[in-house]
Amino acid sequence: MTNLLDDTIDITKAAGAAIMGYYRASFDVADKSPDNPVTDADFAADSLLKERLLARLPAAGWLSEETVDSPDRLEKSLVWVVDPLDGTKEFVMGIPEFSVSVGLVENGRAILGVIYNPATQELYYAEQGGPLHFNGEPVTVSTREQLAGASIDASRSERKRGEFEPFEAMLAIRTMGSIAYKLARVAAGQCDATWSRGPKNEWDICAGVLLVEAGGGTVVDLDDAPFTFNRSRTKVNGIIADNGRLHQQILHALAPHRHTART
Repeated sequence: MTNLLDDTIDITKAAGAAIMGYYRASFDVADKSPDNPVTDADFAADSLLKERLLARLPAAGWLSEETVDSPDRLEKSLVWVVDPLDGTKEFVMGIPEFSVSVGLVENGRAILGVIYNPATQELYYAEQGGPLHFNGEPVTVSTREQLAGASIDASRSERKRGEFEPFEAMLAIRTMGSIAYKLARVAAGQCDATWSRGPKNEWDICAGVLLVEAGGGTVVDLDDAPFTFNRSRTKVNGIIADNGRLHQQILHALAPHRHTART
């Protein structure tokens, strides 16, 4: 697996380089749905990743935000689960909080993950069981044990909607873009936790789930259940990621607001 991880890192960084060819330059933007843009950079990165990752593992299936889904992936034991450009809104705004997210799933479990922010050249990667590495150095989740004052990364759009207002007085909340990038930051101890109480897709979180687990943290859906990937329905019921030490405190803090979660 080590050679596969090294090759995946190289391919992920190449996709990041392709994205940076468009960053703060001229590119076309379209809306897949309200507040859900897609750009030339998304498609360029997706094409590169699909060609090179499937050449590396020809027997694997493919699930990506920017590729029309094919049910034949459900018959595969190995599946690449990819978001070629997570945080497209930030990319369009010129905010360096986007990432390339590449996960490899075996029989429903993430076994390899690489997340790369090409604008800041931050690289996070791990295989199942760890260790987690950030820019070549082993790292782990934070050691914070008290939720009060904890550093929390929050979605720009979710914070704008007021979803973090009940927690503002208690926590040190920082606005951050890509959910994959936020998960990687939790995994590497750069913040203590993040959560999203709205639905996510497998490609948003697959690599990040592996990284948080490899870093020693806890990552679950809103029902406190672990994730299974390569399902026929790609939507998941939100996400909570933390250093493990704060997990029960976060569940307790979120419980009174469960009725406001977006389904």
